[in-house]
Amino acid sequence: MRVLMFGWEFPPHISGGLGTASFGLTKGMSTLEDLEVIFVVPKAWGDEDQTKVRLIGANKVPVAFKQVHYKGFKRPIEQIEISSKIVPYTDPEQYYQKINSETTGHKLVVQTNNEGTIDFSGRYDTSLMDEIYRYSVVAAVIAQENDFDIIHAHDWLAYPAGIAAMEVSGKPLVIHVHATDFDRSGGNVNPDVYRIEKMGMDAASKIITVSNLTRDIVINKYNIDPEKVETVYNAVEPVKLSGDADVNKGFEDKVVTFLGRITMQKGPEYFIEAANKVLKMMPNVRFVMAGSGDMMERMMRRAAALNITDRFHFTGFLKGKDVFNMLSISDVYIMPSVSEPFGISPLEAMQSNVPVIISKQSGVSEILTHAVKTDFWDIDAMADAIYAILNYPALSKMFIKNGKEEVVRLKWDNSARHVRDIYYRVIWQNKN
Repeated sequence: MRVLMFGWEFPPHISGGLGTASFGLTKGMSTLEDLEVIFVVPKAWGDEDQTKVRLIGANKVPVAFKQVHYKGFKRPIEQIEISSKIVPYTDPEQYYQKINSETTGHKLVVQTNNEGTIDFSGRYDTSLMDEIYRYSVVAAVIAQENDFDIIHAHDWLAYPAGIAAMEVSGKPLVIHVHATDFDRSGGNVNPDVYRIEKMGMDAASKIITVSNLTRDIVINKYNIDPEKVETVYNAVEPVKLSGDADVNKGFEDKVVTFLGRITMQKGPEYFIEAANKVLKMMPNVRFVMAGSGDMMERMMRRAAALNITDRFHFTGFLKGKDVFNMLSISDVYIMPSVSEPFGISPLEAMQSNVPVIISKQSGVSEILTHAVKTDFWDIDAMADAIYAILNYPALSKMFIKNGKEEVVRLKWDNSARHVRDIYYRVIWQNKN
């Protein structure tokens, strides 16, 4: 079975859990002899690891003067090159009205470079919406020029690409919901994002969610049939540690680490308030907020207002080896997320021999036994948990030992087998 998979990130060019999960799943799939994955990203940099997957960069695919044959259309849509910034649509709705209606012939105007390809930044900037829909234009070309059995689109950024590929090929679409805008926005949903998410869910033959928490949101907030939605838990990529010996930090203070985007979704303000409470009980602790995001300046100001800046450190965004270097000097890892569809970083901490504290409002709390769970808003419980782990070595060792054994069983191979099973069911259902 050949899978045409659309994503937005692929290592080493990732900014968080989405790219990590996409890579982990494709690596797990590479162990299955009956699966072959073609993974498409908006921009390929040239340094991606393609030993486990065939990678296509949308920025490398010529689209000028290509005729795309959408299923059900009387005549093909022709994509032509122009030298201005004119685009063929003003919003997602208008675009889909164009491709989902009967037509007698249509010219889809897109801007290309001298090589006949479309430029992509591959980033999350002000041009994101434009890039999403240019990505779908290229997806249609890729779908027409490649053989595959099923389409898999990761998260809302790739849903339009998945839908375009489906329209061209007639092959079934599976979407993978890593998060919804209800998670990212704290309930203050962006209507354009919601519209894209809803479009993807309605178009898909099957919806994969990363937790039952996310499954419930998809069913209740997007009015999706429960039979259509299935949970496949994420896993963690095994890492080789130098050993279980204590790492020489260069100082004696304990280290408590927050690792993730500094946004409303991740609950950074609760981490700071809990830190303040702990420091009133024991001053020999350093708190680290590793990440970046729109709340970073606000968190710096709050730390200053609490007069804990000498005990509170901001590292900026970390990735790759830097993540595990940070974990190697950590005594506690905490994820106080307000709404976390899953959360891979606690698994990375556990396999790095770090006790973890996670919010009950996270998907990963559904599968972890050997982790301390608190409500994201309960800073007293959070502070008490931090204090207990730091001051009772036997408790810390118990969480380290049992957590390590637990996380070893969470393998991407198992997630891949579950997804493969979904593929076969979807293909069979679409044939019958």
